[in-house]
Amino acid sequence: MEAVRDQTIVIVTAGGRNPQVLINALNARFAKITVLIEQQESKALFLKRRARKLGWIIAAGQFATMAVSKFGKRFTEQRAQDILRDYGVSDAVDTAVPVIEIESINSTSAIGHIRRIGPAVVFLVSCRMLSASTLAAMPCPVINFHAGINPQYRGLMGGYWARVENDEANFGATVHLVDAGVDTGDILYQSRMTPSKSDTLHTYPLLQTAASTDIVIRAVEDVLSGTLKPLPANGTSRQWYHPPIWTWLWNGFTRGIW
Repeated sequence: MEAVRDQTIVIVTAGGRNPQVLINALNARFAKITVLIEQQESKALFLKRRARKLGWIIAAGQFATMAVSKFGKRFTEQRAQDILRDYGVSDAVDTAVPVIEIESINSTSAIGHIRRIGPAVVFLVSCRMLSASTLAAMPCPVINFHAGINPQYRGLMGGYWARVENDEANFGATVHLVDAGVDTGDILYQSRMTPSKSDTLHTYPLLQTAASTDIVIRAVEDVLSGTLKPLPANGTSRQWYHPPIWTWLWNGFTRGIW
């Protein structure tokens, strides 16, 4: 087991409270962690990319929800603190963990850092999607934490959409191998939990993350020990996005799903 603990792990993330919970959990379990922190993508670039995919009206509606959600987080901080306490996790930054700032995981410099470090596993949480060339350049298995149950709730806001779809039995999270698709890789572990009446779009991802540190640790241990047992992501597959502001308000006022 010590041989597993002493292998190097690279975590790639754009940062934030939820990824920090997993960084801390992995750092408490394993001895050699290095974090690559991506630069935040500009809002203009995000909006243009989403508009190309879904159209400007839907993209603008989703952007409005994101803006309201960011503002609303201040009103759900007590629930967030309760989640951290209830699951015994921390979102505090540990300055002892090595951090390397990168522009993007798909940059030449990021790939260079990973090759220099020589990790046994690369763990992704809340970062850009790997390009095909970046994925091909990885020197080890790459796994991802997704706040949703795959393949039914790929993409974004998996917990919220499970509730909207009257499918709270699939309110949960997935750790999976990374392939060329969006959360389409073979599944390693899944966890399910029940949101409280006080949970909203602001706290669903934190709940999914805090309740899933055990499956993240198990998945990393499996990679390091060579005991991976991936399962195909069977079932109805759908990619989801942020709800447009009108959808979010309708579900909130008519169904109490915020």
